[in-house]
Amino acid sequence: MNLHNVIISPLITEKTEAIKNPSKDTNRYSLKVRKNASKELIRQALHKIFKVDAVKINTMIVMGKHKRFRTSKIKLPTWKKAVVTLAAGQSLDLTRKA
Repeated sequence: MNLHNVIISPLITEKTEAIKNPSKDTNRYSLKVRKNASKELIRQALHKIFKVDAVKINTMIVMGKHKRFRTSKIKLPTWKKAVVTLAAGQSLDLTRKA
């Protein structure tokens, strides 16, 4: 798998912005990743793309929600989320990728 395709997008919500605060020694970022990506593959992609070292990576499968559109019901796709803790003094520049 190409390392540039492992990370799909950053997750930017109120909760993820709260845990990202480096002044509280958390320095964690949430990312949407490919479903078949392992922790080591995510670590390699972060090092190659953003030039940062991940101290800890937690991954979880987020189950798709059931939605209703008029008379039909559909299920949104299941996806994988990674919460990455970076080394002290490092940060991700989420405005660029490559």
